[in-house]
Amino acid sequence: MEGQARAPAAGTVLNALATGRGSAFAIDEYTTATVELSTEREDVTGEVAAAPDADTRLVERCVEYVIDAHGGAVGMPAVSGGSVRTESEVPMASGLKSSSAAANATVMAALDALDATERMTREDMARLGVMAARDVGVTVTGAFDDASASMLGGVTITDNESDDLLAREAVDWDVLVWTPPEQSFSADADVDRCRQIAPMARLVEELALDGDYQRAMTVNGLAFCAALGFDTEPIVEGVSQVEGVSLSGTGPSFTAVGEREALEQVREYWDERPGRTLLTTTQTDGTRTL
Repeated sequence: MEGQARAPAAGTVLNALATGRGSAFAIDEYTTATVELSTEREDVTGEVAAAPDADTRLVERCVEYVIDAHGGAVGMPAVSGGSVRTESEVPMASGLKSSSAAANATVMAALDALDATERMTREDMARLGVMAARDVGVTVTGAFDDASASMLGGVTITDNESDDLLAREAVDWDVLVWTPPEQSFSADADVDRCRQIAPMARLVEELALDGDYQRAMTVNGLAFCAALGFDTEPIVEGVSQVEGVSLSGTGPSFTAVGEREALEQVREYWDERPGRTLLTTTQTDGTRTL
């Protein structure tokens, strides 16, 4: 039994570390998961293409949860184990929600292998991946904002403490991403320091709930660069051309949204920096089987 799905990466409107409420938007860059399930083995193994030493606990746990919930359906052989392999265009630990994309793709691929994608809503699929992420300790907030954006597409606003979806909107933006060569793991972020900027985060939330996503991004970016110790110069370079620029997640990537011509100018600035730039678009379809 085999299933396959792909999930988009995402950028940040509001980092949830300060207040537990967050907002993110899906972008047109993907992680693909292939899941094979078996009635003959008792374990689940994971593999990340081109990264033999990568931590695979998250995707393995996602498969285990799907098997526990749906592997013994009436009239079907009892599935007891399997394997998952992920391939990604999304750099790991870059702030572009690679963990959420991997979890979403894996959950949907495992359900696809069981021919059971209709048994769960897509929001609940995202919640299952979030539960796995909390279980293995790769997230501080639970990242339902990131997971919901990746699963549903568009921009979402969530309460990560209750895993409630507060708002979702399909948006059609051009997006510029700059990813430096270093990595930054969400679980290592200084949560106490981020909570000190809660008043700014609440302002960002108000802007986002009013649909003013781009200004919300920029306020978020300036506040969290200060809290997490990132240089604000990429934001200064970006806002000379567009309204929406932010640190994505806990970094180190930055994203900017706006008119393509303006983003091409920002790209000239960011191309002077080490790392990778990508000019892409938002994604509104979310996670899908292949």
